[in-house]
Amino acid sequence: MRSNSVKRTLFSNYDVVLVMLCIFLGVFGLVMIYSTSSYNAARYYGDAKLYFNRQGLFLIIGFFAMIVVSQIDYRWYIKPWFGITWLRPILILYILCLGMQVYVLVNGYSAGGSSRWIMIRGIGTFQPSEVTKICFIVVVAYLAQKAPKRMNYLSGYLVVVAAMAPLLVLVARQNLSTAIIMAGILTVICFVVSRKKAYYAIVFMLLAGFAAVFVMMAGYRAERIENWLHPENLESGSQILSGLYAIASGGLWGKGLGESIEKLGYIPEVHTDMIFTVICEELGIFGGILVIATVLFMLWRLMLIAINAPDMYGGLIAAGVLSHIALQVLLNIAVVTNSVPATGIPFPFISYGGSSLLVLMAEMGIALSVSKYTVREVPNEEVEQVYQA
Repeated sequence: MRSNSVKRTLFSNYDVVLVMLCIFLGVFGLVMIYSTSSYNAARYYGDAKLYFNRQGLFLIIGFFAMIVVSQIDYRWYIKPWFGITWLRPILILYILCLGMQVYVLVNGYSAGGSSRWIMIRGIGTFQPSEVTKICFIVVVAYLAQKAPKRMNYLSGYLVVVAAMAPLLVLVARQNLSTAIIMAGILTVICFVVSRKKAYYAIVFMLLAGFAAVFVMMAGYRAERIENWLHPENLESGSQILSGLYAIASGGLWGKGLGESIEKLGYIPEVHTDMIFTVICEELGIFGGILVIATVLFMLWRLMLIAINAPDMYGGLIAAGVLSHIALQVLLNIAVVTNSVPATGIPFPFISYGGSSLLVLMAEMGIALSVSKYTVREVPNEEVEQVYQA
């Protein structure tokens, strides 16, 4: 009797709403990917459903990956192996991510002027920095909860930064925008743990300073700032202008699904980072607001998981996943509206990208695990009373 009641409680704590939100955004992303990519896919590859079929396959795989990961007790990631205190799954993940980032730096697959991918024969390209985001969430959550009082001071924050610096620097050399997201995840987790928040003003200035240094180290990043300030004066600023025109021309209700003009060659790779502009063009500002509202609802569910987590580690994992989604959506919308300099950040669940979608689904699986293991054990006497009633 007791095992059955516990089983019911486990399922009742499984956040079905979060699962449905993931599926909804993923399916909506499929619709928009087909709408934005069918013209160019048919023109260049002779298959209008090329990107749609690929993303659909990754969505199915990602769904099963989310379910499998959610069945793993999130505390397993920090459980010592073979009785060795320092040998934990998160250490293996850290070393694996470090190795992949070094490999990309030395022998990465290049596309669009950047070398960020690993080519896997028979499968395609894989972006290891996506997996590194998961590494940041579970490792930083562990470090922060290990000594929460230390996080009340700037020195505690800097200790965590020093531990994650090798990964952060390697990612920043290849993809500054992803490094900014990871630095944001780290900062949010440490902020949640800390009871003293004043020193985060210094943290913000330090992060801004490091970002400025990295921008100046690469000429193309300085050019992006020029594009941001004066997109009308440079040929490379045409993508920004086309995106803004797409958003403006959609009006309140949009031109209708599939009726976008800007996707017909005016916005390069519109099915990836710039997909939100076509959402606004075809579905209007109203459609864009609905998408943002759906994401906010997802963030609220993640916040509930964080608040109700059975321990600090689980709560910080949920907070890390929340910060990842929030920062990525915020940065993507800021880029397509030209509020910040252009950078390659996809819209979570909606933009085309297999490795990004798989990692997001796996992250949701970890958050679901935290929710799933928020279980109140039911005493035998209480179970008997329920069954007698």
